[in-house]
Amino acid sequence: MIIYNVTVKVDHSIAEPWLAWLKEEHIPDVINTGCFTHASILRLLEVDETDGITYAVQYHSASKELYNRYISDFAETMRNKGFDKWGNKFIAFRSVMMVVH
Repeated sequence: MIIYNVTVKVDHSIAEPWLAWLKEEHIPDVINTGCFTHASILRLLEVDETDGITYAVQYHSASKELYNRYISDFAETMRNKGFDKWGNKFIAFRSVMMVVH
């Protein structure tokens, strides 16, 4: 199992509509690529929220090959949709993990 983790700090001014968009539009679009089975949204606790709220979105993939397919075929389009809608009101970084237990 591969987990594609996207950590996002979201400006307070868009926090509520961004979270709704994430749940209703973005995650379903990512899952519909066929590269991931499901996703979890987590809110980071015990972090400085002065500049915004921090979330981690974890997309679960059955294989590294499916994850690689997402990156090569879909990731740029998905990222651009976010930037087109929310501009510079968020910042994200990504990591890839393998479940070992």
